[in-house]
Amino acid sequence: MRIFVAGFHHETNTFAPSVADWAAFEAGAGYPPFTRGAAMLDLHRDGSLALGGFMEEARARRWTLVASAWAGAMPSNRITRDAFERIAGAIVEDLRSALPDGLDGLFLDLHGAAVAEGYDDAEGELLARLRAVVGPALPIVATLDLHANVTARMLAGASGLTAYRSYPHVDMRASGARAAGMLARRLGSGAPAFVTEARRVPFLLPLNGQCTLVEPARSVIDRLEALEAQSGDLELSFAMGFAAADFPECGPVLFGHGRDGAQLRHAVAALHEEVTGRRREWAIALPPPADAVEQAIALAAAARGPVLIADTQDNPGAGGDANTTGLLHALHAARAGQRLGGAVALGLLHDPEAAAAACAAGVGARLNLSLGRAVPTWRGEPSDPPLHAEVVVRAVHDGELALHGPMTAGLHTRLGPCACVEIDGLRVLLASAKMQALDLDLFRFLGVEPAAMKLLVLKSSVHFRAAFAPIAGPILVAKAPGPMAADPGELPWTRLAPGTSPRP
Repeated sequence: MRIFVAGFHHETNTFAPSVADWAAFEAGAGYPPFTRGAAMLDLHRDGSLALGGFMEEARARRWTLVASAWAGAMPSNRITRDAFERIAGAIVEDLRSALPDGLDGLFLDLHGAAVAEGYDDAEGELLARLRAVVGPALPIVATLDLHANVTARMLAGASGLTAYRSYPHVDMRASGARAAGMLARRLGSGAPAFVTEARRVPFLLPLNGQCTLVEPARSVIDRLEALEAQSGDLELSFAMGFAAADFPECGPVLFGHGRDGAQLRHAVAALHEEVTGRRREWAIALPPPADAVEQAIALAAAARGPVLIADTQDNPGAGGDANTTGLLHALHAARAGQRLGGAVALGLLHDPEAAAAACAAGVGARLNLSLGRAVPTWRGEPSDPPLHAEVVVRAVHDGELALHGPMTAGLHTRLGPCACVEIDGLRVLLASAKMQALDLDLFRFLGVEPAAMKLLVLKSSVHFRAAFAPIAGPILVAKAPGPMAADPGELPWTRLAPGTSPRP
C-alpha cells in the first residue's frame, strides 16, 4: 500500500497579539521546522508527535510512505494568508505529483484549531482541496489535537478523524498508531462503509478545565474508551475545543465513526450526556498573582518537592508570547527568592533583547536589565510593565538542545541565545524564542535543576504536568494578565454560534 503523508499544526488564538507568518513555520520553535520530502520522515521517525506513531505502525504493516510536507508553528493569532497558501500549496502539489504512481490512502497529522487569514477553518479548507484532487473514494484519515475545533467541513472531507485523549498530550504517538488502524480498516475496494456522527457541546470549556488527569475530563475519556471496548467497531473522539478562536464552530465536539449507525448514535449521545450533565464541574476559579505567590511560599515549607505555579494566561502553547511579567513582579515584591533561600525560578521568559545582553555580558556579570513586556490583552489594556532590576548572569547558552520529556522526546529545539539571570535569589530563565515550559530540560540547560527548587513558575497551562508533576509538591494555577483567557467568558466574542455559551 502507498500512503501519502503530511502534517500541519497551528493552534490559533484570534485574540492574541502576534500572527504566524511564514518565518514562524520555517523556525518551528516548539515544533520541528518546515520540512518537505523524505527528510520529513527522518525528522519525525523517533519523535513524540502523531506522525511518528503512524510511521511506526505503517512500517509494521509494510506500507510505503510518500512524504509531502510538515509545517508547524507555535500558537498565536491567525496564520497569514501567504503562509497558509505556501503550506497548502506544497501539500496539494505533492499530492498531484504522487497520484500518477498510484495511492491507496492519505494520512494527515493535523491540529484542528487553525485559523488563517481568509479561512476560519484552515484544516477544513486543506481537506477540501485534497479531496478535490483525489475524489470521493480514496480514504483520508487524520489525527487531531484534543483542543481541535472540529467543523462540519473537516468531518465531510475526511474518511476518519481521531483526537488525542490526554491533556497533557502524552498519547500523540499512540493517536498516530490508532489512525493507522483506522486507515487500514478503510483500505481496499471491499472495505466496509463507515458512517459519521457528531454532536456539539453547547458551551466552551476553559483550557485548565480540560486536563484529563482530573475530573470531569478523566471520567469522560474513561467512558469513551469503555464504549469502544464494548463494541469493537466504534471509533470515538472528544475534541474539547480551543476556546480562543472567534468563529461560529469554535467549541467542543463529540464525534465518531462506525459501521452500525444506531450503535454509533447511541454512543455519541451517551458521551454528550456525560459532558453536559456535569456542566458545572468544568468551571474553574484561579487566584491572582500576589495571592498565588504567598500561598506557594507558605506551602513550600512542608512540600515534598517544588511548589509549581502555572502562568496560564501567558501560555505560549495557547497564543501567549511568554513575555508578561505579572508573576515576575509578584515574586519580586514578595521577596520570594530571599525567603526561600534562592531556590526560586521562573521560565521561560521570552525576551530576546535581555537574553542577548546577558549573553554579551557573560557569566558573573552584573547589569541592569528590563525584563519582559507589556502586551495588549483582550481587556483593552496592557499587561504588567517590564521589571527593571539589577541582575547577576548565572548561565548562558546558545539555545540548541535536545528534549527528553514525556511530550517532547526526540525533539531538538532552537531557542536562540538564552541566559539565566538572578535577582535577589530569584532566577529568571530568558530565551530568544518562545517555548512552553513542558520539559525539565528547559530549566536544566541553564543550570537550574527543577527538583532542587522550592518554587517554580512555569509559562504553561497544563502540559507542564507531564514532566513536572512527578517531581513536584503542590500545584497552583495563577491568573496574571496575559493574552490567553483562562475564563473564555471574559473574551469579547462576536461570532460564536447562537446557543453556544462562552462559559460552562
